[in-house]
Amino acid sequence: MSAKNWSVYMIRCSDGSLYTGISTDVTRRLKEHMHDKTKGAKSLRGKGPLRVVHEESGLSHGDALKRELAVKKLSKQQKEQMISP
Repeated sequence: MSAKNWSVYMIRCSDGSLYTGISTDVTRRLKEHMHDKTKGAKSLRGKGPLRVVHEESGLSHGDALKRELAVKKLSKQQKEQMISP
């Protein structure tokens, strides 16, 4: 049985763009994106400040990968609707 400790998260960049990823520790991952040039996503470099605007937790690794792919296929408008209160 796989551990359900994975999260899908969305980050808002300073230019308004959204980045979607998965991690077992979203806080650590955000710090890596902001400060670690070897572990952070290249697509986020120079787009700070970054902030997490959406998180779905309690997923298995496989489910997190599937959900990440589904979210990445959404339009920008659909993603904005997901994160709006």
